[in-house]
Amino acid sequence: MRVTWRTGALAVMAGALLMSCGLTSGSPMVDDVRPGSVGRGLPLKGADLTVTSKEFTEQLILGAIMGIAFQAAGADVLDRTGIQGSIGAREAVKGGDADAMYEYTGTAWITYQGNTEPIDDPRKQWRAVRDADLENGITWLEPATLNNTYALAMNRRNAQKYKTKTLSDVADLAKSDPKAVTLCVESEFSSREDGLPGMQKEYGMSVPSANITKMDTGIIYTQASKGTCTYGEVFTTDGRIKAMDLTTMEDDKRFFPNYNAAPEINSESLKEHPEMAEVLAPITRKLNNTVARDLNSKVDVEGQDPHAVAKEWLIQEGFVRE
Repeated sequence: MRVTWRTGALAVMAGALLMSCGLTSGSPMVDDVRPGSVGRGLPLKGADLTVTSKEFTEQLILGAIMGIAFQAAGADVLDRTGIQGSIGAREAVKGGDADAMYEYTGTAWITYQGNTEPIDDPRKQWRAVRDADLENGITWLEPATLNNTYALAMNRRNAQKYKTKTLSDVADLAKSDPKAVTLCVESEFSSREDGLPGMQKEYGMSVPSANITKMDTGIIYTQASKGTCTYGEVFTTDGRIKAMDLTTMEDDKRFFPNYNAAPEINSESLKEHPEMAEVLAPITRKLNNTVARDLNSKVDVEGQDPHAVAKEWLIQEGFVRE
């Protein structure tokens, strides 16, 4: 990967995150589960495994899904999910402080591997990420169809008022009526090459900094729903899009990469416990955008606990039993 000031800064940030996010600690998962359709014969019996994730809802659910499945297969699992930002969790797996997580192909391709152009075909995107990361001591297992990519969304009233349907329409509106385009975005999205800077460059979109407000993910949906900001940065698998009656803008130039979720595993850990792959494979195949929106909605709309939601889904699908 090409070394630049940005990647160097990310490396320093990663070190700080590893120090500050409690990667030397964690809580044992103590779910009373046994094999269902996965984990038969307890292939991970005697294994001590650590799972990690980022801090947002979908990641917490996916981290719990992975950890509970490993438990059902006989492993003792340490829960280090909920690390703030992308870099900390990634570095935990890369450095061996964690064994596995669900990561997104687009995030790896752009943010970690330093590419600027996404690959349109999701399978080719995953294969390119997998091949590049083998040199980093990370092995990617087969991906899910779950594609948690970015979008801009607005409430129904603003959709009827401005009639934008695509990101190209938003760019045109920013030129014709600059005051109309206000954005609510996360801090990370505001600086990522696969986020706001790259999107504005691709679409020729010029939004003054005074019209851009950075805030936490959950608040973005609320503010977009209220119309406090015309457009909010959202994730396409988020259950709040439907619950809050938001309209998403089509990425008509296909700028945003495919963000298919896939297990990202420390290669040495996988060599020691190759059974992780067979435990996760059928679960990953079941994960799609509909499943993700449903599970995310249970947490973000109904207020349920991410770990409980993950466990309930695994039991409902027959992957594990209580």
